[in-house]
Amino acid sequence: MTIEKETKNFGMPWEETYGYSQAVKVNDTIYLSGQVSHDDDGKIVGRNNMEVQMSQAYGNIKKLLTRYGATIDNIVDEILFVTDMESAFKAAVNIRKKVFSGNPIVASTIVQIERLAFPELLIEIRCVAKV
Repeated sequence: MTIEKETKNFGMPWEETYGYSQAVKVNDTIYLSGQVSHDDDGKIVGRNNMEVQMSQAYGNIKKLLTRYGATIDNIVDEILFVTDMESAFKAAVNIRKKVFSGNPIVASTIVQIERLAFPELLIEIRCVAKV
């Protein structure tokens, strides 16, 4: 059985090199690959700053969701992978309330890991959204 997949990308070099899509929509579900703090040119922003990196990662999530006609409110589940739990919790208190316009209504998991794909990354956020 074949399923229909609608994919979206940012045109970053690592998408082709590693071989993946930033987002895949199947029926009414959008699966977002882990989003990090890169700008439109692929440069990492907010080195050594969890708050800036978290904001940028959520900004990239918003951009992808918009391409499907969705918003941040369509997110039903998220996983935050962080390299420093203490700084992530501090940043999350303010950032997530701004991103979700109040208390998020989303299933959420946060996990501390040793490192991410690029050594300067502090956070990666993976989401699932429904439309």
